[in-house]
Amino acid sequence: MPEFFIGTDILSVPRIGKILKSKNKNRFKTKIFTKKEIEYCDNKPQPMIHYAGRFAAKEAIKKAFLSSEIISNIPFHSIEIINEEGGNPLVNIHSNSIGFSTCKVSISHTEEFAVAFVFLTLS
Repeated sequence: MPEFFIGTDILSVPRIGKILKSKNKNRFKTKIFTKKEIEYCDNKPQPMIHYAGRFAAKEAIKKAFLSSEIISNIPFHSIEIINEEGGNPLVNIHSNSIGFSTCKVSISHTEEFAVAFVFLTLS
């Protein structure tokens, strides 16, 4: 029977907006996000909302993986959130050392907050 783990995170969208307006914005983007994620977020009318949602998702994914105890750390850049054709977020993990069956994420946001919930199953 597979084991399952959950993770959740909420953060302030304006906080991410401040970082994206700072002189360190490029360092923040390249340290946390993949090229596909940066392209996706930068092409949105309000990029900070989408960066915040993806950042919350990455935090929630880290929490789920860390609670599973199969790893002790996973870099943000190894976690990629892309969208399927229908718009649903899809998780890609860029690491050969992590084994899992399914990692599903749900992301919601307003102009003030972004929240993400993750469901992880291990085989």
